[in-house]
Amino acid sequence: MPMFVQAGLWGLLGGSALVLGAAIAYTLSLPARLVAAIMAIGSGVLISAVAFELMDEAYRQGGFDSSATGFVGGAVIYTLANIAISRRGARHRKRSGSNSHESQQHSSEGAGLAIAVGALLDGIPESVVIGASLLGGNSVSLVTVTAVFLSNVPEGLSSAAGMRKAGRSAGYIFGVWGGIAVASGLAALIGNFALAGADPDILALTNAIAAGAILSMIVDTMIPEAFEDTHEYAGLITVLGFLAAFVLSKLGG
Repeated sequence: MPMFVQAGLWGLLGGSALVLGAAIAYTLSLPARLVAAIMAIGSGVLISAVAFELMDEAYRQGGFDSSATGFVGGAVIYTLANIAISRRGARHRKRSGSNSHESQQHSSEGAGLAIAVGALLDGIPESVVIGASLLGGNSVSLVTVTAVFLSNVPEGLSSAAGMRKAGRSAGYIFGVWGGIAVASGLAALIGNFALAGADPDILALTNAIAAGAILSMIVDTMIPEAFEDTHEYAGLITVLGFLAAFVLSKLGG
């Protein structure tokens, strides 16, 4: 099987966790505090992946200049795109709806396309990294795939819960997350194909851009939901998620 196809399948696997999370939220009525705690765990897992998988690899490939430039650049790109999407109604796209003042817009208010685009914006950087991890004949980074999968479950869960409270239909909810899962596979496939044979500095820049975008996404969209109902416990729960991913990275190494 061609390497880029393998990359696409791994990306699809990571993205499928969004559908799993959405299915849990749609079929079960989970306590708001539990949803927030799960989001905190996912935040910790992704922060660990950014630090020990993406930035460490970017520094190894291209040194400080490429990794620092890409890291800040990724954060700037994500922030500008997120501002544009947020102003069109997707500001609270990952909120579960436990706070009526910070919940998703009701379906009657529109913003459905903006929410879908926002979800796509959040998921693409992770998938590109999965595809890039297979370059050079390497096997896929199971730590990265696991981190993406474990973080995507609470993302899909919280956002789908908010969509349901906002009056979105099942067709819309699963259409969005199913589409994002497919897009994740395509992003990993394209990332692997486009970066094959690329200079190490380009690979470093790519990993660092993804890292900056992911960290910005965590702070902008995941941590607010995590803090909403766990409050003083949010930090502790996030640390536990970080530790779990850290241990996984060392065992995988």
